[in-house]
Amino acid sequence: MKKIKVYTKTGDDGTTGLLSGQRVNKHHVRIKAYGTIDELNAWLGLIRDADLLEEDEKFLQQLQKKLMTLGAQLSIDESSGTSPKFIQNITMLDVTNIEKEIDRITNLLEPLNHFVIPGGHIVVSYAHLARCVCRRAERFITELNETQPITPPIIAFVNRLSDYLFMLSRKFAVDFKVDEVKWIPSDE
Repeated sequence: MKKIKVYTKTGDDGTTGLLSGQRVNKHHVRIKAYGTIDELNAWLGLIRDADLLEEDEKFLQQLQKKLMTLGAQLSIDESSGTSPKFIQNITMLDVTNIEKEIDRITNLLEPLNHFVIPGGHIVVSYAHLARCVCRRAERFITELNETQPITPPIIAFVNRLSDYLFMLSRKFAVDFKVDEVKWIPSDE
């Protein structure tokens, strides 16, 4: 097996290579998009390191695998006409799977009629941080979509994922027996 060096020195000029072969600036919105997906994946890993119910841990791991795929998809400029064969694109079925998990969690929780202030337990906070990173990724992906079309399932997947992370934070509040602090503006 050939050893691969971690450093290539090709990025020392401030550019990076896409899977499709092009080189772009490291601050290009495409790099921001898949870099934020990578950051989100790390947050999900941190959440998985907590003492979770098996079904939550397994679903998070499935999501991490999908995020690896999504990052790979975003690292390809589709206008180049190249797409590695090993990537199985994010589909609407992936979006539906998140929706099913949101529905499952929703059925376990009391209805929410107020905004929630993040906190109460470290894992609840981690889920909220992951949600915020997911929303940032969504902003970069939709910005990229304005100039270089992104397949619609990617945008829907990231949008639904942030909804899931919010519901997961609420579930964690129940699992770890902490009260949600509701934001009620009249209480200020």
